[in-house]
Amino acid sequence: MKVVIVCVSVSHGNTARIAGIMAKALDARVVSPEEVDPAELDACDLVGFGSGIFNLELHPRLCRFVRELPEKQRRKAFVFTTSGLPEPPFRRYTRRFAETLGRKGFDVVGTFTCRAFDTWPPFKLVGGIRKDRPGTADFEAARRFAEGLGG
Repeated sequence: MKVVIVCVSVSHGNTARIAGIMAKALDARVVSPEEVDPAELDACDLVGFGSGIFNLELHPRLCRFVRELPEKQRRKAFVFTTSGLPEPPFRRYTRRFAETLGRKGFDVVGTFTCRAFDTWPPFKLVGGIRKDRPGTADFEAARRFAEGLGG
């Protein structure tokens, strides 16, 4: 099975660590949006899209990459995010991103989120939140999630 994970991890490397765990479980390559030719995704059996959360959205570089993809029939995809706080019910950014992928022809077969070290401005004043995350339990959960996608 050919798998590529498109990931943006810019603040603390949280999302990159989760992507690495998933990549190992899926024998996948992790790339930034700028490192992959969109046509390469057409040859993949599964494509992962991951990002930290910035102002209640996935990273703008990842969102722009997906928005610019042509609409066509594709295979399976999954979405994963890391953030200091849980996704609020009034702003379902993961679901909206998955819906955008659906409009681009992907069949989104799963989503994964985990808490992570966060120094967004109000939290920076106290040195950040979730300093111990992602941790061992998060990595194990990411591995199990990815293994479930590979079958």
